[in-house]
Amino acid sequence: MTKPVAAKPQAAPLRTPTDLKSAATKDVAAAMNGILADVFALYLKTKNFHWHMSGPHFRDYHVMLDEQADQIYAMADPIAERIRKLGGSTLRSIGHISRTQRILDNDADYVEPSDMLAELCDDNKTVTARLRQAHGVCGDSQDIATASLIEVYIDESERRTWFLFEASRPVDAAGR
Repeated sequence: MTKPVAAKPQAAPLRTPTDLKSAATKDVAAAMNGILADVFALYLKTKNFHWHMSGPHFRDYHVMLDEQADQIYAMADPIAERIRKLGGSTLRSIGHISRTQRILDNDADYVEPSDMLAELCDDNKTVTARLRQAHGVCGDSQDIATASLIEVYIDESERRTWFLFEASRPVDAAGR
C-alpha cells in the first residue's frame, strides 16, 4: 500500500474582499484561529470524557457532556467561515490544530468523574477568557460582526462552566 501524497500548494492565494485594514484582518484571523483550535481541543476532550464517564451519576453526566460537546462543535464552522469572510486562512489539519491549541489534552486511561467535570469547568473558563481577549482584538479592529459572534460564545461558555461547576459540587450531609 502506498502512502498518500500531500497536495501541492496552490500558487494563487485566497482573497476575500473586506473593508478592514490588512493588519486588522491578520490580527482577528490569528485570534480566531486560536479560538478555533481550542474549540476542537475542548470538543474532543468533552467527547472523551462523555465516552469514558462512569459512576453513580453516569447518565446525567454522560448526557450533559454530550449536549455540551454538540454546542462546542457547533461553534467551529461559524468561526472558520468568519475568518474566511475577513480574507484570512483557517486551520487546515489535526496537526495545525495541535500546534495552535492552548487547551491541554487528557489522554489518561482513567479519570475520576469529579476530575472530569472540574477539568472541563476550568477549560471552559479558559475558553471564555480567550474569547474576551479575541473580543478586544475585534474592538481594536472595529470588527463588529466577529465581536457579536464572540459575545454569543462567551455566554454559551459561561453557561457550560456554570453547569459543570454545579454538577461537581460535593454532596452535603443531607445528601443534597
